[in-house]
Amino acid sequence: MNIEIRSGRVIDPGNGVDRNMSLFIAEGRVAGVGEAPAGFVAARTVDAGGSIVSPGLIDLSARLNSIEAELAAAVAGGVTSVVVPPDAVPPLDEPELADRLIHRAKEIGKARVLPLGALTMGLQGERLAELAGLRKAGCVAFSQAMVPVVDTEALLRALEYAATFAFPVWLQPQDYWLSRNGIAHDGEVASRLGLAGIPVAAETIAIATILQLVRDTGCRVHLTRLSSAAGVALVTAARDEGLPVTCDIGIHHLLLTEDDIGFFDPHARFCPPLRAQSDCQALSRAAARGLAAICSDHTPAGADDKLLPFGEARPGATGLELLLPLTLKWAGAAGVSLPAALARITSAPAEILGLATGHLGVGSTADVCVFDPDATWKLTPEALKSRGKNSPWTGCMMNGKVTMTLVAGRVVYEG
Repeated sequence: MNIEIRSGRVIDPGNGVDRNMSLFIAEGRVAGVGEAPAGFVAARTVDAGGSIVSPGLIDLSARLNSIEAELAAAVAGGVTSVVVPPDAVPPLDEPELADRLIHRAKEIGKARVLPLGALTMGLQGERLAELAGLRKAGCVAFSQAMVPVVDTEALLRALEYAATFAFPVWLQPQDYWLSRNGIAHDGEVASRLGLAGIPVAAETIAIATILQLVRDTGCRVHLTRLSSAAGVALVTAARDEGLPVTCDIGIHHLLLTEDDIGFFDPHARFCPPLRAQSDCQALSRAAARGLAAICSDHTPAGADDKLLPFGEARPGATGLELLLPLTLKWAGAAGVSLPAALARITSAPAEILGLATGHLGVGSTADVCVFDPDATWKLTPEALKSRGKNSPWTGCMMNGKVTMTLVAGRVVYEG
């Protein structure tokens, strides 16, 4: 279907575009920006006056406990592509599992699913998974999710193998021995509440080890969910050194700190944990400078999982439908321009993934998000399409509401 999205403020960070004009879509691709291509006749015209027209959001981490509900949540949040960690049940360690996930997502016809294959069988950190087969099945990279490889030699061999075939590896930097018994940031709040702490060293020691292995192997590594100022400093130095390393930050770590645990609020339990105000500020500066992409780290949990005591509650929060409004909230607080903020959730993730999406250039796949930046709505469980209703912002007002999402030129959500 030929679609004209008329009179919106088109913000395309990947191409440096920010002005009021129309976007023309034909045969699933962007056919024109500002001016209609010759012979273009719109079968549908969408009035986007007063709205932002941006590339579809790309979320670098979203768990799909119920694939139908979570993909519906994704497009309701303007997310057109979701990267799925391999820590499903069973883990994504066989090509058939990845193929089945991608096929099911295509049947549903909502957001595009980009699975991460398990780096090791069963995420056990010992025997390599069938990386070549997983890659052929559609896995975009390989990961251990939140499960560290305890054996450093095993990690070295894995990175050597991945480097041989130019397979990217995604690792969450967290030293097993320093984090295995902890549930909160090792700081003043954890001490006051009597919670076992996870020190910043758990992150920095893991990062230092990974970076040395990158130097030795040349493997391209993406570090997921940085949480500390010291971690940011290490990655900044590695990038300056020219190492093939990228990173992302969960949106919650840009807005919350250890103080938000309050009186043992299980909705504020995350992995890695929320850290000190100084860490939050350093993470914000890193994202503002473009060092890191932003992801939702969407982890839907059942109500019972968050009714448990803090130390037993499942870490994480729902995020697919909140990635855009929370990114807008962060941008407003940090003084980051709207185009720069949108870059962190569109073109930056696309670059990390090596995809040709994440922008609205003529000829590109028409993944589009149309949203009203001034619309406000109250976050309630009923307002979410995700089966996960767990969020530290429940009851708060959100700014920014998606009105239309297109995936490959198809309208998959209208709100």
